[in-house]
Order: sequence, then C-alpha cells, then structure tokens
Amino acid sequence: MAPPPLLALQGVTLTLGGKPLLDRVDLAVAPGARLCLVGRNGSGKSTLLKIAAGEIEFDSGERFLQPGASLRFLPQEPDFSGFTNVITYIEAGLSPLDDPYFARQLLEGLGLTGEEDPARLSGGEARRAALVRALAPQPDILLLDEPTNHLDLPTIVWLEEKLATLRSALVLISHDRRFLQDLTRETVWLDRGRTRHLDSGFKDFEAWRDRELEEEERQQHKMDRKIVAEEHWLRHGVSGRRKRNVKRLSGLHQLRAERRARVAPGAEVRLEASEAQLSGKLVIEAVKITKSFGDRVIVDDFSTRVLRGDRLGVVGANGAGKTTLVNILTGALAPDSGRVRLGAGLAMATLEQSRASLNPASTLQDSLTGGGSDFVEINGERRHVIGYMRDFLFTPEQARTPIGKLSGGERGRLMLARALALPSNVLVLDEPTNDLDLETLDLLEEMLADYPGTLIVVSHDRDFLDRVATSVLMSEGAGRWQEYAGGYSDMIVQRGMGVIAHGARINAHENASARSGMQEKSAPREKPAGRPRLTNKEQYALTTLPQKIDELRAKKAKLQALLDDSDLYARDPAKFGRAGVMLAEVDAELAHAEEEWLELEIRREEIEG
Repeated sequence: MAPPPLLALQGVTLTLGGKPLLDRVDLAVAPGARLCLVGRNGSGKSTLLKIAAGEIEFDSGERFLQPGASLRFLPQEPDFSGFTNVITYIEAGLSPLDDPYFARQLLEGLGLTGEEDPARLSGGEARRAALVRALAPQPDILLLDEPTNHLDLPTIVWLEEKLATLRSALVLISHDRRFLQDLTRETVWLDRGRTRHLDSGFKDFEAWRDRELEEEERQQHKMDRKIVAEEHWLRHGVSGRRKRNVKRLSGLHQLRAERRARVAPGAEVRLEASEAQLSGKLVIEAVKITKSFGDRVIVDDFSTRVLRGDRLGVVGANGAGKTTLVNILTGALAPDSGRVRLGAGLAMATLEQSRASLNPASTLQDSLTGGGSDFVEINGERRHVIGYMRDFLFTPEQARTPIGKLSGGERGRLMLARALALPSNVLVLDEPTNDLDLETLDLLEEMLADYPGTLIVVSHDRDFLDRVATSVLMSEGAGRWQEYAGGYSDMIVQRGMGVIAHGARINAHENASARSGMQEKSAPREKPAGRPRLTNKEQYALTTLPQKIDELRAKKAKLQALLDDSDLYARDPAKFGRAGVMLAEVDAELAHAEEEWLELEIRREEIEG
C-alpha cells in the first residue's frame, strides 16, 4: 500500500483576469518523490508551485500538507529586501532545530562568504544564496522553480549531485532537459489548465506527450465526423418517431457543446532567421591571443579557426571569461596580444545574456521595429509587426506593452525575435535557453540545425550543446581554453572528466591561477615551444573528411547517371530539374570538402615536416 502523500492538491481552480488558468488541478507529492512539473510558458507552472507552497490563495479545491512536514520553496525571483547581508537572509529561513553549520558549508561550497550585500549580488550569486536558504533546512518537501537559471555548469553539476543525495521529496520546474532526466522519476504535465500524470521521469515525457496529443487529435477527428453525420441526419433523415428524434437531437447538441468547450493545444513559436549572403569560407582566425584584466588572465596564448558552417559551443564557470572570449573572437574587443582576423562578408546578429539592450520603458512594437514603423523586414520581405509578433506568441494587444511588464519567458522570446530579424550569416547567442520552455527550445534547435551560417553559442544547457554544437570550447582555468570536437557529451569523453565540480569552488579560475602561481614558485615553468599544431576540431575534420568526400562522389555519380538518361526530361521534367539542382549542390559541397581536406593536409605536412 502506497504511503499517504506529504502534500496534495485536489480540484484546485484559479482564474486570473477573467481567464481560467487552473481548472480542477490535482498534484500529489509522496515521501521521497522525484517529480518534475512541465508545461508551456504561461501555462501556470509557477503559480501552481506557489499554491503548493501556500504562498497564494486559489478559488476552489483543497490543499493538504501533512502535519509536521517541513516545506521549502525556491521562487524564480528571491526577495532579499530587509536583509543586510546574505547570511542573515539564509538564517531567517532556518528553524531552531536546523544546523547553521550545514548552511555555512553549503555557502562555502558555492563560493559565497555570507557577508555579501544582497543589493550587489549578480544573478548567479542571488540564485546560489536562495538555493542555500532552501537546501540548508533539509526539508521533507523541496519545491524548486527554475533552480538552474543564471547558474554556470559547475554549479549545475554540484546542485544535481547535492539533490541526488537528499532525502527530501522534490518537485522541479526547469527548462534543463539533462537536469530533469537525471533527477526525476515522475512527471506532471500542466496543459491547458489541467494536469496529466506520467509514472516515469522526464526521459519518457516527450514521447508520451506526443502520443497523448495524437490520440486527442484522433478523438477530435472522430467527434467531428460524428457531428457531420448527425447534422446530415437532422437535415435529411428525421423520422416520425418523436421520442427517438428528441434524444438524438439532444446528443447532437451535447457533441457541439463538447467541441466548443475543447481547448486546442497552444500555438507554437515560428522561428526563422533572416539570412544574409554566405560569408567567406574562413569566418574567424585567432592566433596566440591573450587578454588580462589587471592580474587576472582571461585568455592565455589561444589559437583557433572558425570556418563557415561551424557550430561552436563555449562553456566554463561564471567569471571564466566566456563572454570576453566571444567578444574578442567577434572583433568587439581587442586582445592584449596576438591577432584576430575576421573573414569576408560577415553579417553578425547577437543575442546578449544580460538583455541590457532592452529598454524597460520601450514598447514591444518599437523594440522590434526600431520605432516609427509598423513593419519589420525578414529575408527581404516586409512583414507587419503584429504578424511577426504572433510568430513569437505575442498577442496584438501586447504591441503597446512596455517591455518592463513582460515575463522572463516573454523577454527571452523578444530577444530571439530581435536577433533573428537581423540579416546574418553569423549568429552569436549568449545563454539563449534562459527562460524558454521546452517546446520553444525544440524549435530553436531545429532552426539552428537548418541555419546555413555559422553559430557561436555560450550555454550552460548540456542537452542543448549536444544537439547543436559541432565543437566545444572549454575553459580549463587560468586563461587556458581547449577545443573539443562534438557536443558536450563528446567533450566529457575526450577530456576524461566533466566540468569542475563544487570541490574546486565556483570561482575555480582564481584558484587555478593561485595554484599555477604556487607551481611557478616551486619549479620553473617551461615556456610553450610555440610550435603550431592542429586543433582537435581540425584533427577530427582531417579524419572524417575522406569518408564524406567518397560519399559525395558516389552521390554525384548517381545523379549524373540519372541526368545522362536522354528520355528523363521528356518523361518527368520536374524530376530532371530537381536532379539538376541537387547535382549543383552536391558538386559545390564536394568542392568545398576537397578544398578543406587539402588545406588541412598541407598544414599537417608543414607541422610534421
């Protein structure tokens, strides 16, 4: 027999602004549960979690919390008002029976001292302080709303390890797929105001969700066909038996009412990048670049080449210099030494993490058009701003809404809309996954997969990097950067370990610098020989290009044989035309691959000989 739940919501309803948000919602949290709450942006996930935490009232239904059970809630926006420093904020969340030394231990593990002024905390530091306040009491129930927001990869790995060892029941809201897959054993899907339960973790959710929606569509189609048949009977088949007719007509009215009451699945974001003409083959070449701020080394003797079509992921701890490195590579910041060469014909579009370019007083429409216009231009086509807004799930009524009134998810979609509206052949995205729901992330990944230009992305989302990146640039500490072929998981295999975990502290680059200094005192450091070498990405390309060239040659021969058929044009002109276009594309791709292989082979011979 299953144990009684520690926390339960039954038949909870809530209406906001005259619109039903939650409609007879149920949620049960058993002892030791590992549960994720998923749904679209705006579906009411955070609101439901606040109801579960007892922070807001609901219209009807019941909330049950087992007597004596302790509960802690991590909101998206923690409130530090009234606290002089971080430690007083954390201690205010402890009961007399909680261990203050454990709180101190968590603080130190996350790189905080407790003396920090809450008004001067960065987004990542505020999130870490709020996590300590929630985790330190080791409660029976832990409700976490987007716990990985503003955290870097080392902290996310630390948090994942810490939550895995806790005995607390967990309810998680997160856009980080890997985080949810590793930690959850149950899934609650909040969809159109109702909850559906899956007795399995997030790893099985997306396939189950798709089956549910397909079955719903089949049932709706059957209902529509039945209504058509009943309406045909009403017009042509009414008999003299009044009792039977009244009953059948009542059934038709009920079917119509059910169809009217049905809430269709929410609309999807439509993402399309405005494309500029192709850039040159070489996009960026950096040779022995260095950059320091005072005694702190950000980049130390780093070289790389980025070619057209590359997808470069940049990862590392907060403060490692990811954004600084990207700014140097894109020409926005000059290195202290070394050189950066940008290729010909580059058109860059940038999405910055801080969203500092968004004026809170500006309206949504003016932010998209630049002000004084009702149109945006996408791929050479003028589109009315209202139609473009709809692609990103904004309503016409929001056109005059100040940006400061938008939610985090809405601001994230706005930043995407602005970046994708600019003609580009190089996209530079700094933490693009923040505040986006899983469905929008899917569409963003599909769009980036089809994007013909070059992508540079800074991200802490491991699953996103696996799906998008063709190589990963990893901070090794003390200004050292290493490039690995493939996505995040491939980097782990090649590196032999993951990102630096909590044992090395969050500000690991400073400790690495200190260790490096101690080593220099104890033993003279040998200067690098300065001999050129192939990067991991170039070595990977040199290994895989011959097979790709053979495949392209075989495809070209097959298409050429098809076009050599003199009767093909007469039989199927459309097929002849498609084959001609494909042959031109394959020929261009083959020439590019052969040229790239030849350049790499020449470089390899020069280095070795």
